[in-house]
Amino acid sequence: QVQVVESGGTSVQEGGSLTLSCTTSGLTFRDHCMGWFRQAPGKEREGVACINWSGASPYIPSVKGRFTISRDNAKKTLYLRMTSLKPEDTATYFCAIHVGREICNGVSADGYQKTYWGQGTQVTVSS
Repeated sequence: QVQVVESGGTSVQEGGSLTLSCTTSGLTFRDHCMGWFRQAPGKEREGVACINWSGASPYIPSVKGRFTISRDNAKKTLYLRMTSLKPEDTATYFCAIHVGREICNGVSADGYQKTYWGQGTQVTVSS
């Protein structure tokens, strides 16, 4: 059984920093693309960043230069380092493990055989 568990969400002040973590089990972690997504109240879920097994990682423009996605294959853990946080970054952040491609399909969840999702972790940025 595949399990995906996010942690690290909390409330922070504008301009602050935060690191989210995502641990997985049930799959060979290093073989798969992994991504971070977010969903703000009243909005659709959007892709934020994705990382290939090799470390190559696309980002959406609004977070490029502020967020860094990384992975530790030995620990089977995905990270999202977020800096210079803005109120518009407030959302529930989801971790996803994508099966079926070696290269990320941008930040989209489309184009994979299957995607496993975590339950999400809440990030709130106050001004």
